Amino acid sequence: QVQLVESGGGLVQPGGFLRLSCAASGSIFSLNAMGWYRQAPGKQRELVAAITTGGSANYADSVKGRFTISRDNAKNTVSLQMNSLKPEDTAVYYCHADGVVVTTSGYRYLELWGQGTLVTVSS
Repeated sequence: QVQLVESGGGLVQPGGFLRLSCAASGSIFSLNAMGWYRQAPGKQRELVAAITTGGSANYADSVKGRFTISRDNAKNTVSLQMNSLKPEDTAVYYCHADGVVVTTSGYRYLELWGQGTLVTVSS
């Protein structure tokens, strides 16, 4: 089955940095846009950054200049480099992708989500 698996979350001090990675595995035909969402306690899930297959990126205003999203189309991975972290960045971060997967009945376009990885920014 197709899965998105995140890694890299953890505890970091304000001003520090962290790199999140997400790897897609399984019977994947192709992936389209990939991105990262986050959900902080008491808040709605929000888009942090997204990237197209061509490398065009889009960021939430709150992270512009601090976060950088990248992807490797050949490896079906996407990463999020987070610098100058703030306590407000504390949240569960979810990897997301749209893509075409191979099922027993043929090709199917699906929306994929990772399990989430917790990022805590605190001194």
